[in-house]
Amino acid sequence: MNGDCKMSEAAVLASGKGHKDENFPVASVIIAPSHRPAIMAFYRFVRTADDVADSEVAPSEEKLRLLEAMRLTLMGGSNASAEGVALRAVLEARGLATDHAADLLEAFRRDIIKLRYADWNELIDYCRYSAMPVGRYILDVHGEGKGVWLLSDALCAALQVINHLQDCGKDYRALNRVYLPQDVLDKHGARIVDLGGETATPALRAVIAELAARNAELLQTSAAFASHIRDARLALEVAIIQRLAEDLNKKLLALDPLSERVHHRKIELPRLLFSAFYRFLRTRLFAARKGA
Repeated sequence: MNGDCKMSEAAVLASGKGHKDENFPVASVIIAPSHRPAIMAFYRFVRTADDVADSEVAPSEEKLRLLEAMRLTLMGGSNASAEGVALRAVLEARGLATDHAADLLEAFRRDIIKLRYADWNELIDYCRYSAMPVGRYILDVHGEGKGVWLLSDALCAALQVINHLQDCGKDYRALNRVYLPQDVLDKHGARIVDLGGETATPALRAVIAELAARNAELLQTSAAFASHIRDARLALEVAIIQRLAEDLNKKLLALDPLSERVHHRKIELPRLLFSAFYRFLRTRLFAARKGA
């Protein structure tokens, strides 16, 4: 067994990105203070693993070795990863399983060894490991049941697809990684090398539009998610994430992610937050009246 360490080897590959730099809220002030440490320990573990997989300088063999060290630490067979030690302690203290974190490590392993996806189903299978475990973990932290996993899975997969579409050019240029399904590229006559251009070709724009349309179906499924969550604070955060995701997905139908930044501007946030809060109150009040 490796000895304790204050800083893991993986931390050397840190991108410098933190929870406030993500597309969507991570353990925001809306979440109950008692739950934030458990979510942040999970986030730091996942962020470190993600940075390892996305490193543009480390060889694949080194990345896989570091991810395996994190997995062993998570499972209690090592103390090589400081982030793994911290998360393991949280999981043990709260009686939570290691499954969700382990699933994410599998997604990052795939990021290193799998650079192309054949079709939508294959991409969603990737999301089963890269995104869905995040929602499931947060639900477990809040003591929510597995009955809402289907709705959570739909939202988490949609968030992942949005990220893939936003970063499709950067992922290709920096890592030769393409998440756009090959059958959709072929359908519209788009080429993988088009992702290296300064602007998207009409064919590539058609690919992005089709994938955004499919993603809208996931968001339609997840629209009811917040109303099925018992914890009101978590439900509000989910309602906000849902609204932000819907808006970003629409942006992908109008903007070119190769030449334009497909993210929210600060001036847009008040309108979106108000819309999410109004929707949250309306569904919550309706549920209360129905139950009265």
